[in-house]
Amino acid sequence: MSQKKNMSPPNYEQLPMQINVKIYRPSVKGPILADASVNLNGCFAVRGVQVKEGKNGPFVSMPSRQVRGGYRDICFPCTPEFKRTFDQAVLDAYQMELEHGLNQRQEESQEQGDPTMDGMSM
Repeated sequence: MSQKKNMSPPNYEQLPMQINVKIYRPSVKGPILADASVNLNGCFAVRGVQVKEGKNGPFVSMPSRQVRGGYRDICFPCTPEFKRTFDQAVLDAYQMELEHGLNQRQEESQEQGDPTMDGMSM
């Protein structure tokens, strides 16, 4: 008599989750505020993530495809807890890029407007 083995797929758990986010083309206006790539534990990358403007402020939109007049996410966090973590990592990276860009513009304008920076010493 043969016995049936439990044939459930393997379940691998790797904690903690390291999330690295790269923001592209950050802006403060428009329906799409930025594009992002997200790397999970240096093992899995998600491209096509977007930061979009919503009624209640910026939100994270996952890559999707059109299906029967609607859209379905291609990949997505499986638990509400990880969705919050994932979204917050993307929104934090977006905010940092905006601040970095603002600081860089301020430094450039100070360099251009500073009379001691034109090569003449007093």
